[in-house]
Formats: sequence, C-alpha cells, structure tokens
Amino acid sequence: MRVPLRLPRTRRGWRVLVRVGVGLCVLGLLPVTWLFVTTGDRLRSGGHVPRTDVAVVFGAGLWGGEPSPYLAHRLDAAARLYRDGVVRVVLVTGDNSRDDYDEPDAMRVYLTRHGVPGRAVVRDYAGFDTWDSCVRAKKVFGVDRAVLISQGFHIRRAVALCEAAGVVSYGVGVDAKHDVTWYYGGAREIFAAGKAVVDVLFKPDPRFLGPREPGVSEALKGGS
Repeated sequence: MRVPLRLPRTRRGWRVLVRVGVGLCVLGLLPVTWLFVTTGDRLRSGGHVPRTDVAVVFGAGLWGGEPSPYLAHRLDAAARLYRDGVVRVVLVTGDNSRDDYDEPDAMRVYLTRHGVPGRAVVRDYAGFDTWDSCVRAKKVFGVDRAVLISQGFHIRRAVALCEAAGVVSYGVGVDAKHDVTWYYGGAREIFAAGKAVVDVLFKPDPRFLGPREPGVSEALKGGS
C-alpha cells in the first residue's frame, strides 16, 4: 500500500522538519570533517615530500587496458618522485578480480615507460578498495611508512585509512581537470568518508589478505 507524503501544516511542524534536515546534514558531514582535521598535517606537495622508501599508487580504472587519465596523473607523480630520488620503490595497488581486467600490470607497464625500472615496481593485485590496499600494504608487503599518491578529493581518506592500518603516511594530491569525473569523485567522497569511519572503528579484514609477500623488501635490497 502506498503511503502519501504529507508535509507539515503548521509553522511548528516546519521548524521540526528543518531541524531534522539540518541535523542529518551535520551528521552526514561529520566524517568529512574528521578527515580534514586528522590529515591536515600529512599532505605534501612539490619539493616538500619527505624521502621515503615506498610510494603507494591507488588504482583508478583502465580505459581499453591502459590507465585512465586520472590514474595516469597518479603514475606520473610517482615516476617523478622516483626519478628525483624521493622514493625507491613504487607499490601499485588495484583490481585484478577477473582475467580481462588487470590494473596493477597496466600500472607497472606505464611506469616502466616513464623511467621507473621494473624491479622498482611491486604489484598488489588485491587492492579492491582503499582500506584493502592500506591493510595489505602493511600486513602483506610489510610497509611501515609511505608516500601515498592520489587525486586531491581522495588523498585525505587514503592517508586516514593507511594511518589506521599502521602505515605512517604522507599524501600527495595530484592536480586533476575539474570535469564530470572530478565532481563525481568529490561527491562520492562524502559517502565514502562514512565507510572510512566504519573501517577505522572496526578494522575489517580485506576481501583477500593472503600470505606475506617479499616484493617490497626484495625491491629495496635490489635498489640499494
């Protein structure tokens, strides 16, 4: 049975409705506020990125098997940090949940075309979301400290989640054209911030954890 929507008929009813609406908006924005407060001193740009063994690049989709423009911008930033000697290893983390979609391999190929030797690129094939990537960086690849690279609308959440997973993190937010994808990403982060709070509070296991992998430590030894 369909229940008709009834609006308040009195001023008092409207005041209550407005207060409820404002309260819900405030509750919805609390996670975003938390991200800004807790990560403000962890964002870096330009020449202010601290020297760190590992950079982590989060997947952002493929177009025809190649990194999307947003992902390419992230990888370009990682390649610059490597060439400048700021980082020694790049951990690329993304989705490889099916045979015809392989973000980490595409990311590695792109980096090698832009001056990063293959031995310095480590692939995480089970970075299905930001929390999974952060937990796996710590528990699977043994990363204790890292520079995280993503777009500005995502980088605060990445830093907060990796810090919660035990990785001391600095965030580099790369520039991006303010197109439809950028606005969509910004709006999506409002809802994703709520999930981030849940992840930090309950610390769920990743969709796939798996055994410890020596890729990062071996890459660091090989580059020393």
